[in-house]
Order: sequence, then C-alpha cells, then structure tokens
Amino acid sequence: MIDEERAQNSRLPPVDVALISGAVSETLKNLVGLDRTELAMEMAAFGAEPFRARQLWHWIYHRGATSFDQMTSLSKAFRATLAARYTVARPAVSRALASLDGTPNLTTRVLDVLDDAAVEHTLAELPPLDVLFNCAGFVHNGSILDCSPKDWDFSFNLNVRAMYMMIKCALPKMLERGRGSIINMASVAGSIKGLPNRFVYGASKAAVVGLTKAVAADFVARGIRCNAIAPGTVDTPSLAERINAYADPVEARKNFVARQPMGRIAKPDEIAPLVVFLASDESAFATGNVYSIDGGMTI
Repeated sequence: MIDEERAQNSRLPPVDVALISGAVSETLKNLVGLDRTELAMEMAAFGAEPFRARQLWHWIYHRGATSFDQMTSLSKAFRATLAARYTVARPAVSRALASLDGTPNLTTRVLDVLDDAAVEHTLAELPPLDVLFNCAGFVHNGSILDCSPKDWDFSFNLNVRAMYMMIKCALPKMLERGRGSIINMASVAGSIKGLPNRFVYGASKAAVVGLTKAVAADFVARGIRCNAIAPGTVDTPSLAERINAYADPVEARKNFVARQPMGRIAKPDEIAPLVVFLASDESAFATGNVYSIDGGMTI
C-alpha cells in the first residue's frame, strides 16, 4: 500500500481505469497474485478520500473456458453462459473479485475480450478512460513443431487481437479529452529475448511491442501515451501451476530460478509499481517504450 504522503504528493489526475485479464491465461493468475500484493488497492488509494474522490477504477475480466479446446469449441452464446457461471469454475478468481468489494473507487465488471461486440458495448458504456491496462494473455508451451494453427490463432487472438480491439474502442473517447495512457503487457520473451518453448507466446508478445510503438507514434501529438511492460519470471499462482505440471516440480522450479541472473524469481509486488508509474503523470514524458523488469535476464 502507498502511504498518505505519497498519495498526497502524487500528480495522478482523477481517472477511470480499465484493467483486463485473461481467464485462460497466465496473466489472469498473475493479476490474482497482484491482487494479493494490493496492486488494486495501491492504485485505488490514489483516488481514495480525501485525495481523489472522483476517481473510479474499473477492472474488466475476460471470462471463458479453462482450456484451448474448450474455448475454441464454444459458441459465443455458450461462452457467455460459461462466463456467468465462472465463479463456480474459478473460485480463486471469485474470491479475488469479492475481496475488492467495498474498496473505495473500485468496481468490477465482466468482459469477454474475444467478443468484439461485447468489447464495443462495454467501452461505449464506460466514461472516457484515462488509463487502459491491457493484460489478457495465454502462455503456450512448446516450439514451432508443437504449435498447431489453432494454437497460433488462439494465442494471437488473446495476446494481441484483444489489445487491438480494446485500444480501438477506447481511443476515440481518449482523443476527445486529449489525454490517455495505454499500458500493454508484453514479456521479456519475444522481441527482447528468445526463450525455449515459448515460440508462439514470444511471437505474440513481439507483436504487442510493435502494436505499442505504432499506437504511440500515431497519437503522440494528441495527448495519448502508449507503453508496454516486459516482465521476467514472476512468482504467481500461474507459475506454480505450470511448475506443478512437471514430473519433478522441485527441479522445474530450480530451472526457472536458474534463468534469472539475480538467482530468484520476481515477486508480484515488484512488478505492480511499474504499472502504477505508467498510469500516473509521473511518466508523462514516456511513450512508445518497453520497460523490461526481468531481474537481469536481458543484460
């Protein structure tokens, strides 16, 4: 949590913020981890009484199936039904959302970011956003030989196309107000560094970097900033789940740690402040950048 002095000294203006995450993704679980480290509370504190009474923070969660095959086989109508029942299928997410109830300046909303019509409708309903944090994503494991065309399409649809639609629908209102900060979740795996068994994930995250820089270049003179963050390995529930899927989880964790020059995995609360920084006007002169926060992986 931020302290009172830090909140008072912040130059973050009253804003509306949309944070999205992927239900089938590593990123959703990352965000659950960030909830535990009070990312939402930290951001909302900038708007809590008596500092920024008019702020409203929207967390928009993509809900869907728990596997690729389920997601691709579901019709939109059934996927919507599944979304409504998602709290049963994913109690951890339900608890994370419920834990935010009553937080000043924070509301929650469900959104399937793979549904173009739903994205358009939601962004039309919301007030102009000052900050949009695109955080939906899916981590496919394997090389090009393990990546089917369906794997490729799903990874790019969720990791890249969802960002494209969110930005496309949010941007007009931002432009009307002449300001806005867009933050995209990239990764150290991609255009920054090639990692084993991250073929389509890396390719899609490289596309996120290109998308980020293109949006920044097109609208830099109109008050819009667009940046990306590129984390290394973060100790989240998703990482734990992937580690536990190995035959030898203890050895798997050692291997994840070994690729970090610092000799340890990042904590979620070491990533959260960078998002807050890019959301605030403390970063008002920053746009078109990709911020690696990777414990030295890219030295």
